[in-house]
Amino acid sequence: MSTKYDAIKQYESDSDDEDYNVDFDESKLPPIEIPVGDHKLQHCYNLWYARKGSHRASEYSKSLHFIGRCASVEQWWSLYCHLLRPTELKPYRKLHLFKAGIKPMWEDPENIKGGKWILRLRKNKVNRAWENVCMAMLGEQFLVGPEICGIVLSTQYPEDLLSVWNRTATDVGSTNRIRDVLKRILNLPANFPIEYKPHSDSLKATKVLMNKSQNPKDD
Repeated sequence: MSTKYDAIKQYESDSDDEDYNVDFDESKLPPIEIPVGDHKLQHCYNLWYARKGSHRASEYSKSLHFIGRCASVEQWWSLYCHLLRPTELKPYRKLHLFKAGIKPMWEDPENIKGGKWILRLRKNKVNRAWENVCMAMLGEQFLVGPEICGIVLSTQYPEDLLSVWNRTATDVGSTNRIRDVLKRILNLPANFPIEYKPHSDSLKATKVLMNKSQNPKDD
């Protein structure tokens, strides 16, 4: 039985009782084969799943669960059809679709100088939005070259979060283009709230929280 099938089966059960703390090494995967006749993507992509856990890099890395990968349109749809839709997931779950070689973590060398656009979406909008933004990334619709790193869906309550990560937070031209494409493909109104957050801000906030938890003060 293939690793991908096992991962999808484990993911679909979505049980809090299962252990996802598996040390996965992407570099040990064999080269992905693209069948003759498939429509090849410009990049290979990996799909990851995670539950809400620690903000420590070492612990969060272990919470990431590799689901599968794709390098063609057909491989993506084959993978996608095995997945639960976002609205079928429990709260505080995450799906990450990232370019191969980039881990969905702020600390990854390809991410650390970047940031993300964040959208808050109602539950009745998130399924189609997740699908459309994934297809836009796979189809290179953002037109920012190598700037796009990946997409994250985070199920929360009462709304879900959808974010697009890019490599360079200081590249205003690319970040603005990503925002504009997001609004276009999701048909969002001009005044729809969308926030850009550099990963450096997230890292700083996390360090503050960790320091407070390690050095609590009596009231």
